[in-house]
Amino acid sequence: MKVINLGEKNSLLNTFVAQLRDKKVQKDSMRFRKNLERIGSIFAYEISQTMNYSPKSVETPLGIANIQTYDTKVVIATILRAGLPLHEGILNFFDDAQNAFIATYRKYHKGEDFNISIEYCNTPDLTDKILILADTMLATGSSLEVTYKKLCEGSEPVHTHFVCPIASAYAVEYLQKNLLNENITLWVAAIDEELTSHSYIVPGLGDAGDLAYGAKK
Repeated sequence: MKVINLGEKNSLLNTFVAQLRDKKVQKDSMRFRKNLERIGSIFAYEISQTMNYSPKSVETPLGIANIQTYDTKVVIATILRAGLPLHEGILNFFDDAQNAFIATYRKYHKGEDFNISIEYCNTPDLTDKILILADTMLATGSSLEVTYKKLCEGSEPVHTHFVCPIASAYAVEYLQKNLLNENITLWVAAIDEELTSHSYIVPGLGDAGDLAYGAKK
């Protein structure tokens, strides 16, 4: 698995990430969602540069223009609910993509142990397609691993791109050890070193789902 950290380069991406983290700016939920959407679009543009292209002829009112466009079909998948604005930003660029949605949650046991449960999964066939799987926070990596394997049951994409703006160093190492697949690329905007005993990223940004859509019960 290849890891690409776009936050290592100076760009507008880092400004949007800074606003996501800022507890004062976070009070504006619409701005929080918009920043996630813009971050999704930046990742989509970067991912587009890795795809296969071929020349196409386009008829204009005055003649024929030859232009390179990408060939592979794309499926954009999102872990509900925090990933929805990120999903929308990616879909703004890959507007002809198919879409998949999956709901997972941590089911805690005694102490701090938990396992990942899946409540809902809706996906098209992934055969011969590029899968872009978006999730705002990558804390332990276990949710993303379970989600990826569930989506790929019965079909296999030609390449998978994980889009996770904020990741922990633990999760990155976990995925590198447990997903031994050369056809996976992990895209992040920041890698934070600390993970709490309850598996929350520090400094992180808090609960992305609550910040985007309001507190849950």
